[in-house]
Amino acid sequence: MTRLCRRTVRKGCAFPWNIPQVKVERLRLEQFQRQSLFQYLTGQRKGRAFPHWCGGKAGVAKLDGVLVDINSAETIGRILDECRTIAVVGLSSDPNRPSHGVASYMRSQGYRVIPVNPNETEVFGDRSYPSLLDVPEQIDLVDIFRRSDEAGKAVDEAIAVGARGVWLQEGVIDYAAAQRALDAGLLVVMDRCWLKEHVRIRRQ
Repeated sequence: MTRLCRRTVRKGCAFPWNIPQVKVERLRLEQFQRQSLFQYLTGQRKGRAFPHWCGGKAGVAKLDGVLVDINSAETIGRILDECRTIAVVGLSSDPNRPSHGVASYMRSQGYRVIPVNPNETEVFGDRSYPSLLDVPEQIDLVDIFRRSDEAGKAVDEAIAVGARGVWLQEGVIDYAAAQRALDAGLLVVMDRCWLKEHVRIRRQ
């Protein structure tokens, strides 16, 4: 399969089927095949979702004729400022798990954390819910600690419960799910660490 080079991605050129063996840096071929990334890179969809490893750009999608950024500074800032009740999907009671560390930091910064994990009964002394649909209160942000191939279900549930935003943690990538969230009007961050972004912005 012919690959996209970084220069081609940045220019938004047509998919280069006639260029043999074009080198590409850090191309995630498996994800490329599974998520049909070429539809974004070639502009075959109305919006484009550029991952950070393709030229370092934030993704952009069009909602009602208005461009909305994925992973933009404005989107991240709004989520951190406005989304104070956070449902953490995949939150573990094990202190050694990344989800536990991030959620613990969230709590230390004054955010309300709601555990969502069918394999846990409670985390931090709070009840853990089997799914977002079982949470009895309004959720501002859904922070997702799941494998990429399982993230879409959490995103769809976030849309269903009326969350304001979804945050797919570092290494969690699902372009189709991100697009569904954007189409539903949610703020979207993907493949970023909530804790790292919060610390970075506080230092500015």
